[in-house]
Amino acid sequence: MRKKRSASVVLHVVMLLLAVVWIYPYFWLVFSSFKPAREIFTTFIPSNFTLEHYRFIFFMSEKIGRPFVKALMNSIFISSTVTFSVVITSAFIGFAISKVRFRLSRYTFNFIIYQMLFPGFMFLIPLFVLMKNLGMLNTYSALIVPSLVSAWGVFMFSQSFKSIPDDYIDAAKIDGANRIWIVLRVMLPLSRSTASIVGLFTFIGIWDNFLWPLMVIKDYNKMPLSVLLAAFNHEYASYVGPIFAGSVLQMMPMVLIFLLLRKYFLQGISMSFK
Repeated sequence: MRKKRSASVVLHVVMLLLAVVWIYPYFWLVFSSFKPAREIFTTFIPSNFTLEHYRFIFFMSEKIGRPFVKALMNSIFISSTVTFSVVITSAFIGFAISKVRFRLSRYTFNFIIYQMLFPGFMFLIPLFVLMKNLGMLNTYSALIVPSLVSAWGVFMFSQSFKSIPDDYIDAAKIDGANRIWIVLRVMLPLSRSTASIVGLFTFIGIWDNFLWPLMVIKDYNKMPLSVLLAAFNHEYASYVGPIFAGSVLQMMPMVLIFLLLRKYFLQGISMSFK
């Protein structure tokens, strides 16, 4: 009994140390964004907290042609639009695959699985050529249109809908509901966990996406925050304070979304292990 208790204590101590090591860079980043520039690399906790880096981002960066606030709004707009589209399109396509009987349903599902096997970077060059031929380079459309549908989202929703009894659909049809109403008012509410997981990971993926926006956007006023931060770091490497402050701003929406959706996210994770 004593050995088991000692082993448990050791395990908890090790896990706590690993957690501290994992979370230390985030605390350092947040504290550094409030440090005076001269103390960023010399102390962990600043002698006095300052908002000079955030004032630079919100008021001064526009004057040097690097609009951080505009870039933040661009990231929110692009990520929200893509996330909403992916959840809706994935729900409808997943419903069609899992609940609607048609001749090519099995082949369609197999094609979606097959498409998921290939990493996304394989399609960057063909997709760039397509965007160029369509005249979408340096526009918001180039950032949004290629990501409006997700094979992974379709797969998640189709698997979730398969576990929902058809009795719900039959009852809705008796009440006169069409398939659009059934998907939006019956199937989606019954699959909140799946919708939360798909929405959360889609938002994070688009929010953190760097390579594709770097390829298709050259206008600073249309750049998402991730690309503008990298461009600012490349051109004004000595201004590390504003870069840290911008990184904190980039991190905050993801933290808030996870906190809002953590209940459904954890439910979905627990369901996937069953």
